[in-house]
Amino acid sequence: MRKLGLIGGMSWISTQTYYRQINRLVQKQLGPVASPPLLLETLDFRDHYDLREDAQWEQSSKELSETAKRLEDGGSTAILITSNVMHKVYEDVAAAVSVPVIHIADCVGKKMAADKIERATLLGKKSVMTEGFFRKMLVAHGVDLMPPDAEAAEQLDRIITAELKLGKATRDAERALKTIITVNEQQGAKAIILACTELEQVVDIDANVLPIYDTTRIHCEAAADWILTED
Repeated sequence: MRKLGLIGGMSWISTQTYYRQINRLVQKQLGPVASPPLLLETLDFRDHYDLREDAQWEQSSKELSETAKRLEDGGSTAILITSNVMHKVYEDVAAAVSVPVIHIADCVGKKMAADKIERATLLGKKSVMTEGFFRKMLVAHGVDLMPPDAEAAEQLDRIITAELKLGKATRDAERALKTIITVNEQQGAKAIILACTELEQVVDIDANVLPIYDTTRIHCEAAADWILTED
């Protein structure tokens, strides 16, 4: 198996999800006692929690890039950023290393294109829903994204930041997500892109009114494929 590097800690909730899912995917192929060679460095989430100014993003980008270099030096043959939001600095991180950095939205776009899903709603942190760094990658694969709803973006930002990233999954959050998904179905969405790792705590990915494209699950599948592919 090929060694994979993970940049984690944003949040620890998402990091454990990546670790668990990648291990289970590898075990599904190689048996219940198999465990993939993973190199994990977790960052202090306080330094990447609420970035607003350009200078803050530049510092965060520098730290992720330095982490990626250490993972490469440790023998990682590819790297994952275990956060949707932090793919905002993807290009800087990818430029800092000579090994591939597997882009989460690229993986999702490829899968949706293969499934011929054209009209979808993107749900996640406000920056993921509204800024171009994530949306443009999906659009490049032919995915027609519905315009972001400003009110839903604010609501989701609050739920994710104040509750889910702290491991607090409430019934109110479950009801809020169910309502948002139902409204989007009524407005013509053919699929939901769940672009926040922590949202799995309040959304039943496998039993919903619309197909759910969980970016974390798809990213982990790409990671397992990489690990299991022979050089």
